[in-house]
Amino acid sequence: MTNDVKESFSSGAPPAPAALAAKVRTLAPSMTRSMQRVAEAVAGDPAGCAALTVTGLAELTGTSEATVVRTARLLGYPGYRDLRLALAGLAAQQQSGRAPAVTADIAVDDPIADVVAKLAYDEQQTLADTAAALDTVQLGAAVGALAGARRIDVYGVGASSLVGQDLAQKLLRIGLIAHAHTDPHLAVTNAVQLRSGDAAVAITHSGSTGDVIEPLRVAFDHGATTIAITGRPDGPISQYADHVLTTSTARESELRPAAMSSRTSQLLVVDCLFIGIAQRTYETAAPALSASYEALAHRHNPRTR
Repeated sequence: MTNDVKESFSSGAPPAPAALAAKVRTLAPSMTRSMQRVAEAVAGDPAGCAALTVTGLAELTGTSEATVVRTARLLGYPGYRDLRLALAGLAAQQQSGRAPAVTADIAVDDPIADVVAKLAYDEQQTLADTAAALDTVQLGAAVGALAGARRIDVYGVGASSLVGQDLAQKLLRIGLIAHAHTDPHLAVTNAVQLRSGDAAVAITHSGSTGDVIEPLRVAFDHGATTIAITGRPDGPISQYADHVLTTSTARESELRPAAMSSRTSQLLVVDCLFIGIAQRTYETAAPALSASYEALAHRHNPRTR
């Protein structure tokens, strides 16, 4: 992980206790193995770790005091003392709340009722994690850039392309010029036309999809404001993004690939962007949205002949 990425997660106010587990899930894949042990320990047993000194937690995880402090800072806390306070708060919340009823992976022989229950729980957790970890300062900046953009390009492939199309059609309905590009060649040739005052949005769960990184890089180089929606804020995509919006990195299983969980969190971020933009541009967005509803009304209520 780069120093810039580290600083981006350690700046501003420390995350609320409820956001700690989400931060661990999001950042753990990019941590060193020793830092992962610390992160997994504090997320797995907040009450027990809150009672430990920095030396005690280092001994518990087989790491060093320096590693514990670095992990705390990466998670967004100025120091270990602040992390301990968050752990105590998280432990109190867990004790006062109810434990989740469903946590197991989906099995190949699960009854359909269990599949529904497990998927519903995982979706709820994914949304809660994304909301808890979403940087509202970055979100507000992205909303401002999109609301004032002359033109907006959206890039995504695979499951992320579906999310990109959803964002583009939402923006079109409130009067903005937005296009979703799923063909990587067309994405790059369109990105070449962007300039200062335009905006580009890249959607990639992995943060390393070349067909999405390349058009965003071109847009960035041509002066457009660039936004990345990704589950890996330390991935290559971030070096070409003016604003990074982090989505939850949910658990994968054999029958629930990453494309399912990433889509859920991406759609939440897209909806947040859309509502924020509609609020900023309400005087023009409201009439445009009404006009789009009116244009489609006859398709929902066909006249009898």
